[in-house]
Amino acid sequence: MLGISFIVASILFNKEIKRKKFGENVAVNITFIALIGGIVGAKLLYVIEDWNSIMSQPASKIFSSEGIFSPAGLTWYGGFILATLLIYLYVRAKKIPFLQICDAAAPSLAIGYGIARVGCHLSGDGDYGVPVSEFASWVPWGTDYSKGTVPPSVAFRGTEIAQKFGGVVPNNTLCHPTPIYELILGIIIFSILWSKRRTIKENGKIFFLYLILSGIARFLIEFIRLNPKIFLGLTEAQLISLILLFAGLLLFFKFPYKREAALA
Repeated sequence: MLGISFIVASILFNKEIKRKKFGENVAVNITFIALIGGIVGAKLLYVIEDWNSIMSQPASKIFSSEGIFSPAGLTWYGGFILATLLIYLYVRAKKIPFLQICDAAAPSLAIGYGIARVGCHLSGDGDYGVPVSEFASWVPWGTDYSKGTVPPSVAFRGTEIAQKFGGVVPNNTLCHPTPIYELILGIIIFSILWSKRRTIKENGKIFFLYLILSGIARFLIEFIRLNPKIFLGLTEAQLISLILLFAGLLLFFKFPYKREAALA
């Protein structure tokens, strides 16, 4: 699903790059940078987050497929931040307007993120939500992740939720399929940005709108996802979401915009 998300996102990004009359090589290079930076950054943030857990393993496993180089463990915001930084350095070196590239990428980021989340759902890797009995027990789509790579008995181990189940959450406990919620939100955000890309002419405004919408979406989703609270009852992802949300709001309304030439 990660591969499919990059294919779909790159097709849409290439379409926007052509519409904005940039060279075709620009799209190819930026897509490659986003791919490498996204995966490396996502892995780096995951390693930083789980440093104590990783380092507690036997030395032979730390740098193995069971440790740092495990195919699992990718944190979205780490990939987003590193990829954005690398793309900024690239376009600055090529003297390409950075904000126009951001605008071209924004719809692709929204839909790509949503598609990639389907992989979390299909693998049952612990990115799903809390048991439906904890929040909105009336929903009919609670999902059984007992065959996932990280079943509920493992995902909720040592949490307050586990205590409510007598110490161990049964693997067949129905949970909120938050990756599917994020897919739906990604489609909605993509639709809004894609529909506005021709009417909003100010450079950067589409990207800032993306920061606002995606920040709101992730902030809300985190309330029903299983992630540790680290400050003021909020998760790390919520804190990053708030930073991006307020940055997006400030830049959307206060940034000294330059209008780009009318495009087809």
